[in-house]
Amino acid sequence: MNVVIITGSGGLIGGDTARFFANKGMEVIGVDNDLRRVFFGDKASTKKNHEALEKELSGYTHVDADIRDEKAMSALFKRHGKNIACIVHAAAQPSHDWAASDPHMDFTINANGTLNLLELMRQYSPEAAFVFLS
Repeated sequence: MNVVIITGSGGLIGGDTARFFANKGMEVIGVDNDLRRVFFGDKASTKKNHEALEKELSGYTHVDADIRDEKAMSALFKRHGKNIACIVHAAAQPSHDWAASDPHMDFTINANGTLNLLELMRQYSPEAAFVFLS
């Protein structure tokens, strides 16, 4: 079965992307660690969204992981390897104001996290498509 990894799957775009691919019969692995709650407060939490995806979609698996966590992300890519058809990267720290208050965290999420995904794709699923949503 073809696997799609969607980072930021608890967000609006990530969740809709998960629904799209699940409706196509693909196995969807949603990666989201609810940092949105840290950035914008409890009301912005993505927990309800990823719980809804788990209930609503057959073939959906939620992974509570940070894209900066090389060990966790490497385990995910190793497990699925060449079955990964696509990585849709929608995880990010999206606020310019927040970035100004903590530029190091912003950079590690948006740059280093993306680099982790690209390198793991190169190692384990080089034929996969990579869709980066900025």
